[in-house]
Amino acid sequence: MEFQPRLNAYEGDTFFADGRNMRTPPAGTVARGLLKAEDDYWRGGPDTGEAIQKIPFAVTAEIMDRGQERFKIYCSPCHGQTGIGNGIVVQKGYLPPPNFSDSRLLEVTDGYIYRAISNGIRNMPSYGKQIPEADRWAIVAYVRALQRSMTATEQDVPESQRGNLR
Repeated sequence: MEFQPRLNAYEGDTFFADGRNMRTPPAGTVARGLLKAEDDYWRGGPDTGEAIQKIPFAVTAEIMDRGQERFKIYCSPCHGQTGIGNGIVVQKGYLPPPNFSDSRLLEVTDGYIYRAISNGIRNMPSYGKQIPEADRWAIVAYVRALQRSMTATEQDVPESQRGNLR
């Protein structure tokens, strides 16, 4: 048992007709512990269908803080700190992204924003490899908070707090 025949990775082999010893895994094979079966969470909705409407879990203060932190790192260079599309990259000549308070972006689903982060859209590159899924959802929650702050009216403030606005 000490000396058993084995093959090294990328080493040739005469057993198979193509001369390779490394084989392609069968279709549908998933590494143990890496099955991402919940389409709503992992992909923002079914691959063949519409993006989901809302974030698929409860948003907490910790998630919002994480979203703000990740937004500042990955999104603010183009979108700016407030999401109006005036980041430092834009100031240096990059095509400006849309303002988050545009009516079109106020109407999109949370899954749409998640997929835009994951896959990229127009000039925006894909961040699917850099930003883990949980952080993408945290960014979506923070973007929604930015949108709410840009479109809020006095009626959105509790009546007991309205005196503090002036």
